[in-house]
This record gives sequence, C-alpha cells and structure tokens, in this order.
Amino acid sequence: MPITLQPVPLAPEISLHLVDRPVGLFDLTGGEFRSDEPPPFWAFAWAGGQALARYLLDRPEEVAGRRVRDVATGSGVAAIAAARCGASAVEASDIDPAAVAAAHRNAAANRVTLAERVADPEVVLAGDVFYSPAVAPPMTSLLRAASRRGASVLVGDPGRGYFPDRLFELVTEYVVPVPAALEETESLRTGVWKMRSPRNNL
Repeated sequence: MPITLQPVPLAPEISLHLVDRPVGLFDLTGGEFRSDEPPPFWAFAWAGGQALARYLLDRPEEVAGRRVRDVATGSGVAAIAAARCGASAVEASDIDPAAVAAAHRNAAANRVTLAERVADPEVVLAGDVFYSPAVAPPMTSLLRAASRRGASVLVGDPGRGYFPDRLFELVTEYVVPVPAALEETESLRTGVWKMRSPRNNL
C-alpha cells in the first residue's frame, strides 16, 4: 500500500502516514469488502477527523489538562490534535487494531504520545462515525453513555446521512479538502457538533 507522511489539508500542523495516490477506500482491498478484515480507514484523513483536529488546534482549552478518548480514531488525527493541545492523556480507540497502530505511529511522527487506555475520559471525540445504518445506533449509544458519565462529547460529521443531529448542537463548520477519489468531491462542508446535556437527550 503506497503510504507517505504528509500534512493534513485542514490542519497542516499535523502530518500523517496516508495513501499517496488517488484511490478509494475499497481500491486498497482489491475492490472487495471483507467482513473479517476492516477496510483501511486509517489510510485517509476523513473530513470529520480533520474538522475536529482544526477545532481543537484553534481552541486548545477544550482539551488542555483533560483526559481524552478518540473513538473510531482511524488515522488518529483528532487524538494527535488533542495531545498537541495539552491534554493530560489521550487514548486512540478503534475496533481495528491496524488503526490503533497507525494512530500511534502517526503520533510518534508528530512527537506526541498516546496512552494505551484512558479511564473515565473527560472529553470524547468521534470523527466521521455515522456513515452507515449498522454503525450509527451503537455509536449513538456509546456517545450518549459517555455524556451521561459527564464527558464532553464532540463529533465531526460531514453530513453522512445517519447522524442523529437532534442530540447535538452545531459548534462550527469548515469546508474540508478531501480526496475526490474517496468522496467524489474535492471538499465537504463539515460540522463540529457538541452533544447536548443528557437531560435533553431522553
């Protein structure tokens, strides 16, 4: 797989090991989806993660001195941004061990360290996690549970279609450069959303 270290379009302060040619997600798996092997989401800088990273880099007070977990971390771009902003500890969490390994590799390239595990995170980040009808419900449950435990939940979403916007309030928006081969467009308007108070999420 052709991977090179390159700056993130919306957050060039961060560099990631990303695919270096115009290919789509499943081009890297021989054009097939295999349920026993997650596709390499970590090889791309997805719009939601880029938006979260930009938001945190511009507002480090959101995570400075706090424990952070980045769920479905992919490349780890949001986790790395949190670490750069002075979070006390940052976990890059993903169901794909290859993604977690990629996040740690990318963190090392950016001279920050990610924790293996962060207990009781005070901030939970999730970029581009509402991309399918199968993934959205369990992700919603996970984020709502984190919010009920007192965590601040921030989501980056470019309008994937399964995003439960009634549970969130829009904080800001970005026009995020993305690979045309991946998204069939060169940019996506992407929101950073904060989960509403649990008492409003009944």
